[in-house]
Parts: sequence; C-alpha cells; structure tokens
Amino acid sequence: MTNSIAPLRWYAGLAVVFFGIVPAVMLTLLVTGSDSPFPMGYLLIGGIPLVLAAIVLALRGMTGGGEPELAAQSLNRSMALVAGADVLMLGGNFLIRMATT
Repeated sequence: MTNSIAPLRWYAGLAVVFFGIVPAVMLTLLVTGSDSPFPMGYLLIGGIPLVLAAIVLALRGMTGGGEPELAAQSLNRSMALVAGADVLMLGGNFLIRMATT
C-alpha cells in the first residue's frame, strides 16, 4: 500500500518555507530598514501569527503518523493559512505602496 499523502507533506513543507517564512522575513526586513511607509508594520501583526499557525499545522501533519485523513486535513489547513498570510502581507504591501506613491 502506498502512502497517498507523502507528496502533500512535501508540498506543504515547501509552501510554508517559500510562501510563508520567506515573505515574512522579506517584509520584516523592509519594515526594520525604515524604507517603507508606516502602516506596513501592521501587516506583520496579522501575517506572522498566520505563518506561525501554518508552521505548527504543517509539522503536525508531517509527523502525524496515526490517521492519514487527519494529517491531510492539517496539511491542507496549513497551506490555506500560508495563502492567507501571503495575501495579507504581500497584497497589503502592494496596496500600501501603490497608495503612497
């Protein structure tokens, strides 16, 4: 019997790293470098908890060896939280920069 959620584990891990952690770090560096408008710091207040929750759910889904369906739900929720964090941080960054220039 093959493991049907093995690819989902890889994709969720990559999504958390490339679309969750990296944009959060980039936006944090923009805000701390004082090269950005003031309201961009507020995006981090909403985005970083979403990324942290996505990391927790991804780790829970990757290490959850008991029930494959629960692990798959956890991984799907993790990727949904990463997508929400991306929309909030990167989309908000774009809109704030567009409004201030």
